[in-house]
Amino acid sequence: MKNLKQEDKDELRTEYKQSDFPGGMVRGKYAKRMRESSNIVVLKPEVAEVFPNEKAVNSALLSLIEIARKTARLTNRSTVRP
Repeated sequence: MKNLKQEDKDELRTEYKQSDFPGGMVRGKYAKRMRESSNIVVLKPEVAEVFPNEKAVNSALLSLIEIARKTARLTNRSTVRP
């Protein structure tokens, strides 16, 4: 039996064969799970400059939601003017 150095064990091979993957090779195997479990929002650069971190963004959005709920009201329009 040939002894392998530790550095040889940690390196990836340059080529792999399908037989190296007994379960088969499936493209995008975890894509659906990633879409469902991740919640990433990309901000415009000018918006990102204003908020230093995630906590600041969440705080601002929660404040906006609270204001919107307090000021929202139903309007009745009984007549329509031509």
